[in-house]
Amino acid sequence: MNQLVKLVMALALVAFLATTALSAEGGNPRKGKALFKKTCKECHSKGAAAGEVTPLTKTMEQWDRFFEKKQHNPEGLKGLSEQDLKDIQQFLFDHAADSPQPETCG
Repeated sequence: MNQLVKLVMALALVAFLATTALSAEGGNPRKGKALFKKTCKECHSKGAAAGEVTPLTKTMEQWDRFFEKKQHNPEGLKGLSEQDLKDIQQFLFDHAADSPQPETCG
């Protein structure tokens, strides 16, 4: 039984490290949530012209690809620093549809 517990713990650690490696390195998800609400929700809320976007809109991998390929309209990112973008990416990644803590960002 003790070996089984160790194996489960080791697998959980590997899974955690694998998903963490995909995320925005150095991002602060708490700051990212505040930035998302302040700068993104205006254009990306229900009924808005740009369409509703929440962390649940994409999977963790899809959010990373979105930011890696810089798919957002640059006009919508004016005034945001690289660190701000990392923070928003980390928030979206941490609460994506397939994350351990999915969230809508009400």
